[in-house]
Amino acid sequence: MKDPQKVFLIGPMGAGKSTLGRLLSEELNLPFHDSDIEIEERSGADIAWIFDVEGEDGFRKREMKVIEELTQLPCLIMATGGGVVLREENRRNLQSRGTVVYLETEVERQYERTRRDRKRPLLREDDPKQKLTQLYQVRDPLYREIADLIVSTNRGNPKSVIRDIKAYLCD
Repeated sequence: MKDPQKVFLIGPMGAGKSTLGRLLSEELNLPFHDSDIEIEERSGADIAWIFDVEGEDGFRKREMKVIEELTQLPCLIMATGGGVVLREENRRNLQSRGTVVYLETEVERQYERTRRDRKRPLLREDDPKQKLTQLYQVRDPLYREIADLIVSTNRGNPKSVIRDIKAYLCD
């Protein structure tokens, strides 16, 4: 489904979903939502705390509720968390309710962009690059499964990524 009024950005951490989502929302004059920020605002706690207290499963349940609600809004640009595709219900809601754009990024680029970020619970490991590789292997096929458009963010030029997305939406 190609709906230029409802665009859902998916992809791994460090792909630029939040940054590009804000830029795209300005460019298309549509409201922007970040599902992770929405979860934090609703729970009154940051993602790392939710992971520590409720575990990943508790976080994923919160995420599923937010995705269910936000995907029903009439128009928006939404940045999702990297693991949103792990639940089939999320994949179904994203795919059936708007245009899904997979912001593809190499593991090396992800590592460069996230290595100093202490707010990412899944990277609190001895070898975060190995963790990113593992996450990529599991999630990349799921991203591809529901994507209407795949755009690489490796080159690091947000304007060209936005141009590619707009060209697809307005075609």
